[in-house]
This record gives sequence, structure tokens and C-alpha cells, in this order.
Amino acid sequence: MTLRAMAESDAGNLMKIFEDAETMKYYSSTKNEQDTYRWIQWMKQHYQTYGISMWVAEAKQNGEFLGQCGMVLQKVDGKVDPELGYLFLRSCWGKGYASEAAKACLHYGLNTLKFQKIISLIDPANYPSIKVAERIGMKNEKQVNKWDKSLFFYSIYNEK
Repeated sequence: MTLRAMAESDAGNLMKIFEDAETMKYYSSTKNEQDTYRWIQWMKQHYQTYGISMWVAEAKQNGEFLGQCGMVLQKVDGKVDPELGYLFLRSCWGKGYASEAAKACLHYGLNTLKFQKIISLIDPANYPSIKVAERIGMKNEKQVNKWDKSLFFYSIYNEK
């Protein structure tokens, strides 16, 4: 797969994720078209400001949209860290795409951007996301409250 910056033209594909109640089960809510365009603008601004964002994941062979993966800055317990996130079309679940993309983003964050720590905030009932985080070497450090929810705080530290 390849990862690339989001564009307004990705709205239709992103909405396939954002409008799917099952895919968005562990997020605050589904998103409509207006929310999706705001999301894209936020990702573009986040990249311009911080050099990281969620990126579109596409199949390398044909450019087919698979989902999104990347990092955004997140404030937890008064400290700001890059958070690794991944969200894929339901048709892509169980095929290793989230693990592949998350591993690539983690490598980029630790080795190229030299982040000292990368986190993931995961709903305790979201077993597939927990498996992805653990598969790429992240550890459950604690439980935190964010967005009016209790979440697992997974992290990995830069060993270099």
C-alpha cells in the first residue's frame, strides 16, 4: 500500500468509513459530508503546522482506497504526544492493512521525525485496534479519560 496526503477529492471515500456505524462504533459518532470536509481541512492544516496528519491508504497496484492511517498531536493528562490512529473500510478488515500502515507510520515517526514517544488511545472494547497496537510493539501503559470516555493509553518509546 501507499500512504499520501488527503485531498478534498477523498471526501466520498472517507464518507464510506465515516457513515458506517459499525466502523465508527468506537468513535464519538459518524460523520456527514460537512464533517468529512472539515476533517480533511483539519488534516491539511495539521500537516502544514506539525508535519504529521492522517494519510489516505491506497492499494499500491491499483490505487484503490483502503482507509486512513497517520498521526495527530493529542493532549492527554496535560502532555502533548503524537497519536497514531488507523481507520479502514470494513471490507478491508482482517487483511493486515491497518498493521502494515501503522507500522510504517510508527517507523516514520520514530526514525525520521525522531519522536521520543508515540501513543494510541483505544477503546477497551476495540479488540482489533488493540491487536494492531500490540502487533507493532506498543504497550498498554494506563487508562485515561478523554472525550468523556475511559480509554487505554498505548505507547511506544524511541530507543535511539
